[in-house]
Amino acid sequence: MSPRSRPTRPVPTVLLRRLPGAETRYVAALLRQETVGGALLLAAAAVAVVWASSPWADGYERLRHTVVGPALLHLDLTLEQWTSDGLLAVFFFVAGLELKRELVLGSLRDRAAAALPVVAAFTGMVVPALVYLAVSQGDPSARMGWAIPMATDIAFALAVLAVLGSALPTPLRAFLLTLAVVDDLGAILVIAVAFTSQLRLLPLVLAGLGVALWAFLQHRRLTPGWLLVPLAVVVWALVHDSGVHATVAGVALGLLTRVRRDDGEDEAPAERLEHLVGPVSAGIAVPLFALFAAGVSARPADLRSAVADTAAVAVVAGLVVGKFVGVLGGAYLTARFTRARLDPSLSWSDLAGVSLLAGMGFTVSLLIADLSFDEPSRGAHVTTGVLVGSLLAATLAAVVLRARQRHYRRVGSG
Repeated sequence: MSPRSRPTRPVPTVLLRRLPGAETRYVAALLRQETVGGALLLAAAAVAVVWASSPWADGYERLRHTVVGPALLHLDLTLEQWTSDGLLAVFFFVAGLELKRELVLGSLRDRAAAALPVVAAFTGMVVPALVYLAVSQGDPSARMGWAIPMATDIAFALAVLAVLGSALPTPLRAFLLTLAVVDDLGAILVIAVAFTSQLRLLPLVLAGLGVALWAFLQHRRLTPGWLLVPLAVVVWALVHDSGVHATVAGVALGLLTRVRRDDGEDEAPAERLEHLVGPVSAGIAVPLFALFAAGVSARPADLRSAVADTAAVAVVAGLVVGKFVGVLGGAYLTARFTRARLDPSLSWSDLAGVSLLAGMGFTVSLLIADLSFDEPSRGAHVTTGVLVGSLLAATLAAVVLRARQRHYRRVGSG
């Protein structure tokens, strides 16, 4: 057979390949922002736990349950509800902007290159849920919490990776960002489907019209703040009144925001909004949510009570074991049974560290925990499980990532 007629082997798709300079700078800037947000989030959670464990715990509970707002559109909410339903909508709006950018301009625009983090995100949601159900099998009342260990906290995970892995390759950090954003989208879909009761059709239809108007304004390049901000508030209020969790409004509006720049345009609307809203999300919305959601007692008797609760143990198992097996297993199967392969500069040890880090499920896990159980004592137990599981996952990830950090520094210095 002549060389000209010899069949050629298909060239394998390189997953987690090195990013272009512009995207590398974007990921670096995002990491810097999330590092600050992660530190504020950790500080707020620590204050909440200390306050709830102190002699002034009754004051903390009274503050959480203080009702503020008009009864119109069912907006007479407690401060705790305002942070979970209102402020977290800002967080999910930013997550929607990030996901839209990845879909249109980033790593998710190439289906082959996106396969690894997307499949890993999917298996990283399914396996923790299965682990939770397996551990809680003997307690039927605990099964409602199956979705708690599904999501990865963007702020915490990226903050820990930035601190522990400054020498790690940028593609690994982009993988974690994509994984966490896809995780959040999956979690918000679960919230919309599994935790929606007493659906009211008229407000939902009106909210849909508001979302359509947002998309129309983006298409017509009509994006002044005085028009978009009131529209976003109205859409959020209507979604909340419909019975669907109000954070869905944030994701929907984020996904419908234009991310491509027009000729002569310095910033696309998504860039401009992310620059404006991102600091609000990282510096105000998420820390305040943590302050009101993470307030569980760390007294020895309360910790023993939490350890004895099957739901709390199942949450820890789902975050630490389920996330690691799901993320790393999904990535491995993708590379094993397709032509895709890892970038030669990376190893499976790198992905093992990031898979452990994905077990930090703080923000969205706490939100789902609040939606899953009405009983205050069990809610406190699963919140403790989220905090313990996230801390344990971060500790294990730190061991692996520190070792990989030393490896890359030796390689760089050699």
